[in-house]
Amino acid sequence: MSILRQIIGFSRLYLSPAKKRSLRRSIHNLTGVIPYNLAPYRMALIHSSAAVTNVAGEKDTYERLEFLGDAILGSITANFLFKKYPFKDEGFLTEIRSRIVNRESLNQIGRKIGLDQLISFNGKSTSFSHKSIYGDALEAMVGAVYLDKGYEECQHFVLKRILYPHFNLEELIQNTRNFKSLLLEWCQKYNRKLVFNIASESGDKFHKEFTAEVLINDEVVGTGKGFSKKKAEQAAAENACTALKIVSN
Repeated sequence: MSILRQIIGFSRLYLSPAKKRSLRRSIHNLTGVIPYNLAPYRMALIHSSAAVTNVAGEKDTYERLEFLGDAILGSITANFLFKKYPFKDEGFLTEIRSRIVNRESLNQIGRKIGLDQLISFNGKSTSFSHKSIYGDALEAMVGAVYLDKGYEECQHFVLKRILYPHFNLEELIQNTRNFKSLLLEWCQKYNRKLVFNIASESGDKFHKEFTAEVLINDEVVGTGKGFSKKKAEQAAAENACTALKIVSN
C-alpha cells in the first residue's frame, strides 16, 4: 500500500476507466487542478452515510481529509490576510479569518461550486441540506488537493476558487461586528451580569448544531443556533443586541 493511501486510510478505488475520466474532469472543473492520484479526491466525496466498511472494521469517509483540509484552509487564509493587511492587529485578522472559514460560509460555497452534485451519500439530499455536509466536503477537497499536489497548488486553488470569487473583503470588514463584545461592553457600562449558556445540541458527533442562550441578570434575552458553540453564542448575542436596541436590524 502506498504512503498516501496509508495516510488517508483509503485502500480501495474501484472505478471503471470511464468513471475515472469523468471524475478527473469533474475535479479539474471544480478545483482547476489536474489530479494525479484520484484516491484522495474520491474519498473527499464520500459522506459517512455512503461509506463502505474496510477490512479493519472502519468506514472510509471524508472526515480525516476534512480535519486536514480545515488546518490547511486556515493556514492559507491566515497567510493571505497577514500579507494583505500588514498593519492590522491580531484581533482583526482572527475575526476576518473566522468569518471566511466558518461552517455556514463554507457550506454555501460548497453548494455554489457544485459539490452537492458530486458527493456520494445515502438518502435524499434535502435531508442533509440544513447540515454542514457541503462545507465539510469542501474542507476535505482542500485536504485532497494538498495531499495530491502540495501546498503551493493547494494555495492557488483556495485563493482562485474560494477566496477571490466568493468574498468581498471590504464588504466583509464593514459588516463584521463582534456582538459578544458589544454586549459585554453594554453590560459593563450598566453593571449587568452577562452569562452565555449552551441550552441544547442536536445531530451526531460530526455534525452537531448548538443552541445558545444569553442571560442578563439571570434573564434570557436572546437565543441563537450554530454549527459550533462559538457561532451559536455569536448568533444569540446578535439577537440580544437587537432586543436591547444596542444595534438595529
